[in-house]
This record gives sequence, structure tokens and C-alpha cells, in this order.
Amino acid sequence: MADMRNRSAYHDYFIEDKYDAGMVLVGSEVKSLRAGRASFNDSFCYFHRGELWVKSLHIAQYSHSSLYIHDPVRERKLLLTKKELRKLEAKTKERGFSIVPLRIFFNERGFVKIEIGLAKGKKNYDKRETIKQRDNDRELKRYIK
Repeated sequence: MADMRNRSAYHDYFIEDKYDAGMVLVGSEVKSLRAGRASFNDSFCYFHRGELWVKSLHIAQYSHSSLYIHDPVRERKLLLTKKELRKLEAKTKERGFSIVPLRIFFNERGFVKIEIGLAKGKKNYDKRETIKQRDNDRELKRYIK
């Protein structure tokens, strides 16, 4: 299974810092993630009582599960160290910072991890500038080859 990326996050935000976090999941969610069935549409992270949660992350129901069927868009707890949580919570209290999920992957031990980013929102002119820069880089690579 290849890792799943949130492409729109890089389009809509400047990513200041990245963290790898664990995620509290049930078995059918893990199997669905192994099949690559997740969607990042409008997902974001927030703090509640000192814990970090991800909201609106859609993990499709696993087709072969029979006993326990999970809610596809339930809120899931993220696991980070206390030091990282305090640092992120302090940053999100600053104006303009938010936490967005960037990608979901399996580490070398087979655990599901989610990469989250401390992000600052882009304005429309920033987005156009990013697209222009990407097009210029693509043209330059074409000429070099």
C-alpha cells in the first residue's frame, strides 16, 4: 500500500513544521487503510482537553468486516509526546496557525501513522504564485533534459 497524501493541504497552506503521530483505530479501519481507502476532504486537527483529534478524515468501511462496522468519519485521537502536544497547542493559539493532516502511511513496524503539519493559510495570490513557480520549474526541467 502506498501512502496517501493530502495534496490540497500543500495548495492551501504554507507548511511550517511536520510531525509523525500515531492514530487510535479499530481493526476494520486499518484493513481499509491498507486497501488505500481514505479521503482527506476538509479534514483538520484540533485540541480538546489537551488531546489532539483529527476530524472529517474519511476512512471507508471495510467491505469484508462483519462484526464491527466503524463510522467512516468519526473523530480519531492522535498520539504524540506531551512536549510535542504542548508546542503545537501553543502555536495554534497564535493567529493564523492550524494543524492539517498531510499523509497517512505505515511505518516499518506496520503501524499506521499520520503526518500532520503546522500550517499557515495561503491567500489567493500566494496560491497563484505557487502554481506559477511549479510551472516554471517544470519548463526548466524540460529544457535541461
